[in-house]
Amino acid sequence: MAKKPTKKPVKKAKRAAKAPKPIALYTWATPNGHKISIMLEELGVPYEAHPVDINKGEQFAPAFLKISPNNRIPAIVDPQGPGGRPISVFESGAILQYLGRKYGRFYPKDERARVQVDEWLFWQVGGLGPMAGQANHFRNYAVEDLPYPKKRYTDEVHRLLGVMNRRLATRKFLAGTYSIADMACWSWVLSASKYTDLTEFSHVAAWKDRVGVRKAVQRGRAVAAELRKPITDADRKVLFGQRAR
Repeated sequence: MAKKPTKKPVKKAKRAAKAPKPIALYTWATPNGHKISIMLEELGVPYEAHPVDINKGEQFAPAFLKISPNNRIPAIVDPQGPGGRPISVFESGAILQYLGRKYGRFYPKDERARVQVDEWLFWQVGGLGPMAGQANHFRNYAVEDLPYPKKRYTDEVHRLLGVMNRRLATRKFLAGTYSIADMACWSWVLSASKYTDLTEFSHVAAWKDRVGVRKAVQRGRAVAAELRKPITDADRKVLFGQRAR
């Protein structure tokens, strides 16, 4: 028996997929700002950099405080956050973890591996970053020459680099494979190398070069770099000595 002809269903024209809205990155050319621009470059996701000139006090603008209540960079606004709704995230460590979870890269899902990443990420945000920041301040920005804090913080950075050097003696990256922990530490090691001889820390020096040759790292470090200028006396009043508002 001959089959009856059947009508082929008319295919509806597919709508062109909308390009994802870019993540808004609020940043400045500092080691903390570099962490997030490096991560976004490594991920290869669309983002827009919005420089926040901390020398001029732009971090105290009411609109920025809604995103970053601690009036510090970096911060992000992801227009396609959980549930498809926008979300703002401040604090560099929290941003790195958020992006790592969202995109499933540079932040392992395996709990044992993730714990290692978290250990070295928190080591940076609670130790290397603050101590290197204080050393840099007293060595380069303090109006008075204060030998005690200069030595105190420089010595602590030296100790921390020793901790890092021992860790890197048996692995290429801090948590075994390249991760947000390395992104968090890299720019701070670069800063510390200005007053600490890394030849004392051969494994850290090799790691610094290993991370630094990555194209995404180079692009991330370049974000807003051309805008940063030497600080003036007026800038100093904005940057230092802030109290609660």
